[in-house]
Amino acid sequence: MKLYLAVAVLMLAFVAYTEAQEETIEQKLAAFQDRLNEMGKTLAEKAKTTFEQVHTSELAVNAQNWFREQYENLKAKVGEIGQ
Repeated sequence: MKLYLAVAVLMLAFVAYTEAQEETIEQKLAAFQDRLNEMGKTLAEKAKTTFEQVHTSELAVNAQNWFREQYENLKAKVGEIGQ
């Protein structure tokens, strides 16, 4: 009988010890929030870098120059018509 009682007490102590080692829900949520914040920052940095690369790409610069030339040509034609 003493052996069964000792084993039961040891099992209860083991269960209490393992439950004490597990993270609480509050700790899990805090860790999850930290991971989300880190992912958000990383995503924002990547988006900013990509936007800057697209904005300064050769295609974007050529398109801006073309629109600028077309606008100047249109402005000159409207000026000629107005005179």
